[in-house]
Amino acid sequence: VQLQASGGGLVQAGGSLRLSCAASGSIVKISTMGWYRQAPGKERELVAVITNGGTTNYADSVTGRFTISRDNAKNTVYLQMNRLEPEDTAVYYCCAQITTGGAIWNQGQYWGQGTLVTVSS
Repeated sequence: VQLQASGGGLVQAGGSLRLSCAASGSIVKISTMGWYRQAPGKERELVAVITNGGTTNYADSVTGRFTISRDNAKNTVYLQMNRLEPEDTAVYYCCAQITTGGAIWNQGQYWGQGTLVTVSS
């Protein structure tokens, strides 16, 4: 199973970016999907999560500015980021709880490779 994230880049404060993360491989089911971020010198922190039923949860710092969504048919999670601030600068990682198929089913948490978001003031 692989998670491929894309959509990062350089944007001015107040601008917008949309991140995407697609899961591929021997997937039986994807439960919760989410985005985390890690700024330089800081620990990785939760940004937003979404269940397979569509229930969402956000970090206080992004509530009202970011929106997480998913397309279950495409095994893809999105993060729409509006009104970006310099404090949002970080490497953003997607993650997902995935049940994989084959002779034996297994459930695990998988991470994407990270995509850099830089917000200039």
